[in-house]
Amino acid sequence: MAAKMQQTCWHFYETYRNVHFMNEMNMDWDDLRLFLAVARGGGLSTAARASGKSAPTLGRRMLALEAATGTELFRRLPRGYELTEQGTALLTRAVDLEAQIGSLCRSAGSGQMTIKISAGSWMTYALCKHIQAIREADERVLLVFISAEHVLDIARREAIIGIRNRRPEQRGLACRKIGRVNFAGYATSRKIKAWVKVSARTPSAIWLSEQPEESIAIQVSAPRNALDLACAGMARAVLPTFIGDTREGLVRVTPVIAALAHDQWLVTHQEERFQPQVRHVIDRLYKAARHLHRAAKS
Repeated sequence: MAAKMQQTCWHFYETYRNVHFMNEMNMDWDDLRLFLAVARGGGLSTAARASGKSAPTLGRRMLALEAATGTELFRRLPRGYELTEQGTALLTRAVDLEAQIGSLCRSAGSGQMTIKISAGSWMTYALCKHIQAIREADERVLLVFISAEHVLDIARREAIIGIRNRRPEQRGLACRKIGRVNFAGYATSRKIKAWVKVSARTPSAIWLSEQPEESIAIQVSAPRNALDLACAGMARAVLPTFIGDTREGLVRVTPVIAALAHDQWLVTHQEERFQPQVRHVIDRLYKAARHLHRAAKS
């Protein structure tokens, strides 16, 4: 069965290599797969973790892809890679191709269903710590957690289930309110005054950058590293209360930051949610997320 799936997927891959837009641009699926990783990650370091390729290799591959297409796909900025208009157009087509390849490979496979779950860094971190409550060992389901600070397009099947910080307005999506997310400053001691800054365009990072009286001790690129530094006693960090309140050794050093509070929603495609495997995962994700919110102090 595995050999049959591989043969079918390879045939599908070869067919798509010869469709018009790929043929005229002289690229293959591996080029597009890495392009998707960089576009979704917003830079090379995040894409390197997702793809298994080194950042220098990804940088060279993106330059080669731009040469092959004859277009500039990214703006290289100090904080990461930003898609150009041509890059956004290619992303749309690559996502469609990815969805069709994934659909064919699932139908040719052993019956195991892949369910991609998109959430921000903190919720992904927390859910992975409660994985036993989400996944049953005997299920024929492969869970894929996608940790991203940007919103993946569920309508285009970039993810099957998403956890969002606002209610979706896009048509064709179903949603369920999980609860209220609060943020506060945390450290191992109130005597620690300097902050760790995350170089990302997240609401908490933006809020911290707008506080002129606060001093920055250190800067990191990944939100998860802010927690590490706070636990090490090196700096204060802005954390969701469902993370900070449950982490041993950390105390709140600020009140709840009202400007960062938001409702949290569990989102899926209107059609996908009726599939039994997806429905079961949705229910377990909802219960696990609700448990996280209840564990945080008010």
